[in-house]
Amino acid sequence: MNVNAILSDIKKRKFSPVYLLHGEEPYYIDLITDTLESTVLNDAQKGFDQSILYGKDTSIDTVINAAKRYPMMSDNQLIIIKEAQDLKWKTEEAFLLKYLENITPTTILVLAHKYSKIDKRKKVYSAFSKAGVVIESEKLRDYKVAEWITQQFSSLDRKIHPHASAMMADYLGTDLSKIANEIEKLTLNVPSNQEVTPLHIEQNIGISKHFNVFELQSALGARNMQKAIQIVDYLASNPKSNPLPVVMGSLGNYFTKLLKYHYLQDKTPTAVAKELGVHAFFVRDYETAARNFNRRKSFDIIHQLCVYDLKTKGLNVGPYTSNGEILRELIYKILN
Repeated sequence: MNVNAILSDIKKRKFSPVYLLHGEEPYYIDLITDTLESTVLNDAQKGFDQSILYGKDTSIDTVINAAKRYPMMSDNQLIIIKEAQDLKWKTEEAFLLKYLENITPTTILVLAHKYSKIDKRKKVYSAFSKAGVVIESEKLRDYKVAEWITQQFSSLDRKIHPHASAMMADYLGTDLSKIANEIEKLTLNVPSNQEVTPLHIEQNIGISKHFNVFELQSALGARNMQKAIQIVDYLASNPKSNPLPVVMGSLGNYFTKLLKYHYLQDKTPTAVAKELGVHAFFVRDYETAARNFNRRKSFDIIHQLCVYDLKTKGLNVGPYTSNGEILRELIYKILN
């Protein structure tokens, strides 16, 4: 089952007796846990039939003893184990296996196991799969964040311009919880009949629609030295909003995709968008950049990015050299 299917079932009150939510991305684990917490019981019932425990403060034996009890004021008892990765899995796993073989049908047991995966070869994993719902929440790759943002807006029957989603992805990174908060802010502040644009991003999130990493990539791809330097000056004067490691990482991704573009056999817009993992709207930008930077130059730029990334970490650079100076020098090397 996927996350949307699970959320749909929960809202329809089709509950599973056990939920194992594990993986490196906490966003979906929190989303399912919070949905269960707000849906299974009403406020009056929670005082009697809801228990929220934390892995470091409890034991699997205690959890199972609680799970064997029957509800007092409702049809179900809800037990949520947050930070379940802190449970003593190695020494107490046998208790859990016994319970999963003979579950209490009126108990909904939720284990929120964050930041790591449970070994799928373990017996307990197989037992969870047979007894209820198992979701592995994987980290989203950075090149898929813009697409994820677009999909989130689409699920809300809203639209966002490709430039706007790219700006958010470059600025917010892969923290899905942070991105979801910003999406909620935008849906509240932008009229529902309007497409979310770069101007809305600037007004509500604080990312300049003219001076950001995404626009720097576009300026470099078009070999627009004047615009690139203007953007770099802005980024350098706002280091807290534009951390240099983020800028370097974005440039690295951009020129890696450009190099990949050079080696594509099929350069039709649909094929390029699929292979590079970008919106079809941006394919023309890569076509322009490819004309301005051939394969050899693209390799050289990636090398320079590695060299200057080391400089940002203090290697082979003077003690008083600022990050702004490093970035300006890099841009000059890229464009010359």
